[in-house]
Amino acid sequence: MSDRARHPPRGLIGAAPAPPDDFVAAGPELRREGGFPVGWLIAPATLWLLIFLVLPLLSIVVFSLWNTREAAEELGFTLQYYGEYFIAEGFFDSTSRNFLSTSIFIKTLGSTLYFTLVVMALCLLVGYPIAYFLAMQVGSFKWQMALFLLCMVPFWTSYLIRAVAWLPMLGRRGLLNKMLVGLGIVDKPVGVLLYSEFGYTTALVQLYVVLCIGPIFFSLAKIDNAILEAARDMGATPFQIFREIIVPLSLPGVAIGMIFIFVMLMGEFATAVVVYGGKTSTTGTVILNYYAIANYPFAAVNALVLMLAMMIGVVIILKLVDIRKEL
Repeated sequence: MSDRARHPPRGLIGAAPAPPDDFVAAGPELRREGGFPVGWLIAPATLWLLIFLVLPLLSIVVFSLWNTREAAEELGFTLQYYGEYFIAEGFFDSTSRNFLSTSIFIKTLGSTLYFTLVVMALCLLVGYPIAYFLAMQVGSFKWQMALFLLCMVPFWTSYLIRAVAWLPMLGRRGLLNKMLVGLGIVDKPVGVLLYSEFGYTTALVQLYVVLCIGPIFFSLAKIDNAILEAARDMGATPFQIFREIIVPLSLPGVAIGMIFIFVMLMGEFATAVVVYGGKTSTTGTVILNYYAIANYPFAAVNALVLMLAMMIGVVIILKLVDIRKEL
């Protein structure tokens, strides 16, 4: 074998042959013409967002500006409902101009936010151990999926049926009172279980805890066991592994679950009527009452304020947990 064959010239090792000039000139055009139109891929999602998100939001804005207090031939757009909300009935009192003074909706928004934060904390306390057990303690993938589907069983029934089911559970002649009397814990049925803050909070936790179990479970299931084994080999205690590895890696699931629960609870109204007996008002019930008396513009204004509060809450949760950084 010649030296030239043994030692090819520099610059030729691994070098691809140069394409012809006509091929280079026609390459971009061929790629553009033969490429799959990406627009067709995003068209269904765009159409879905336009129909079920953008158009409903635009309709709410239009209703909030619609003037229904004049004669039919003088109907038009007005800002009077925003003025009534933010001045006479809302953020400012018409006489003292005190911030956050006497608005019914603002007070209701405060109580709704209180119940929302309490239920979010309780759902996290209940849902995180369940998700941890499914993802970290159950070894078989089939058993993990089977137990996870078991947690999803309540969602197979109607939301209203699940709320009404608490009536025979918490009533004076309900199962819980019978159990307490039978065990000798109380002498007579307790009347504070139903139509109370305890019953309302308990029902909300049962109704929405599965919304945080799912995201946390999938975040925990993605943790590589090799990382945990390496930590154990380096002498880390189980508590240190949980605090330094498991909790940080599960934060995206926690954040997503809390966002789901926050958004659902801020607009919740049926459970307050069924389980709490209407003793408290939520932002959803206030909007529903305005809708019932055909005050659609003011209902739309309150709905927009509620949506703004939801957006602020979601942004705060995303600021507390940087999902992209954690992932």
